[in-house]
Amino acid sequence: MDERDETIETLDPKDWTAFRARAHAMLDAALDRMQNGSDGPVWRDPTAELKAAFDVALPVDGLGPEAVDRQISELLPFGVGNTHPRFFGWVHGSGTPSQVVAEMAASAMNANLGGREHGAIHVEKQVIRWCREIFGFPAEASGLIVSGTSMATIVALKAAREARLGVSVRKAGVGEARLTGYASALVHGCADRAFDMLGLGSEALRRVPVDDTGAMDLAALREAIARDRAAGLTPFALIGTAGSVDLGTIDDLDALADIAAEEDLWFHVDGAFGALGVLVEALRPRLNGIERADSLAFDFHKWLHVTYDAGCVLIRSEEAHRQAFSDRPRYLKGAERGLAAGNPWPVDYGPELSRTFRALKVWAQLAEHGTARLGRMIARNCHQAAYLGRLVEADAALELLAPVRLNICCFRYRGQGGDPDALNDEIVIRLQELGIAAPSTTTVEGRKAIRVNITNHRTRLSDLDLLVEAVKRIGAEIEAGGKRP
Repeated sequence: MDERDETIETLDPKDWTAFRARAHAMLDAALDRMQNGSDGPVWRDPTAELKAAFDVALPVDGLGPEAVDRQISELLPFGVGNTHPRFFGWVHGSGTPSQVVAEMAASAMNANLGGREHGAIHVEKQVIRWCREIFGFPAEASGLIVSGTSMATIVALKAAREARLGVSVRKAGVGEARLTGYASALVHGCADRAFDMLGLGSEALRRVPVDDTGAMDLAALREAIARDRAAGLTPFALIGTAGSVDLGTIDDLDALADIAAEEDLWFHVDGAFGALGVLVEALRPRLNGIERADSLAFDFHKWLHVTYDAGCVLIRSEEAHRQAFSDRPRYLKGAERGLAAGNPWPVDYGPELSRTFRALKVWAQLAEHGTARLGRMIARNCHQAAYLGRLVEADAALELLAPVRLNICCFRYRGQGGDPDALNDEIVIRLQELGIAAPSTTTVEGRKAIRVNITNHRTRLSDLDLLVEAVKRIGAEIEAGGKRP
């Protein structure tokens, strides 16, 4: 084969006109799904046929474009459901149609955001500058767009570890160092995983009790720190929670920042979704102190409705951040000019050299809608959660299990005896299977709760009215049918 032959086989289409028609057809199918997604069930159990279609032998010769497009189209109705207005489970953002436009452009560019000097890098730098402004971080602070708060937490706590033990720990390991950290009992599990993955051991993260408001008990925190110091351990990090997953509670971040300063601790804030409450004037005072953090982790794919996945870490000390990760082998040597310019590179601030162009969809969301409009969506979700709380309190068949503090309402169907935990578990499963709504469950003070998280710009008050009536109807049907769990 003559490699200079312009007809040599590639993976590009032979007929670009036909491919454009194919791409437009898929775009129409995707947008049809988004436009009409509110009309059907929230969630559909994948059919046996769908599962079988994705359980076949490796295609040696390829299936061809028609078969591939058909299978993709058949997949569209079987998402997790978070684009639907009655998806209330966990904390999933709902996305926006305009994100499809940014994703198409990013896919066409196929840029690696690990480094080098190219346009996509400057998009990410712009997003980081905007994030510093949103949260009041200093201009010299560094940041990185990552997959989500789990990765952001690892990046932040690695910088904290090296800041305490020195950069030599990157080669020598933590050795006999016995570092301890502190977080609310309601902190997300990604904090434990970060301690595990950084070689500190998840047990080194002390889960501090919370007070009546669900915030970390400051007296208990001080006692825990003093106890560890007396035992010869080395406290090094304090994690504040800005929006707990179960209840949406927020720690007193200002007070935690004071304690961190007094105790010489790295102050990290887990703000996965709640941190973006700073975009709402009424919520901003509850997040005072977030601007004092040494590091902050949060997600764009939750309350900013950026498509999955997109999170961020901000770190006050650029030097500490870079020293925790920068280690260029000879084949990644930078330059003052050319494609290898633009130093330092993103790879100097995180573990990934191969990084997708997540920044474009984040930039597009902020640029198109603006922080004021995005903030109004956040404020409305909080209003809706409070409305649901009032519905529950006004109904004798239901019980509110915790005050509504942000965008999460935890309640249960009371029932007439038997096992109320099993009953409410079954109600949630039936709501999901029937496609009516998709809440999740949690446990509040030992009692099973139907947990409704509203992180959705499509949700209306009528969706909550429908949910309440469905919970009562299904609960009564279970009891009347004599099949009560």
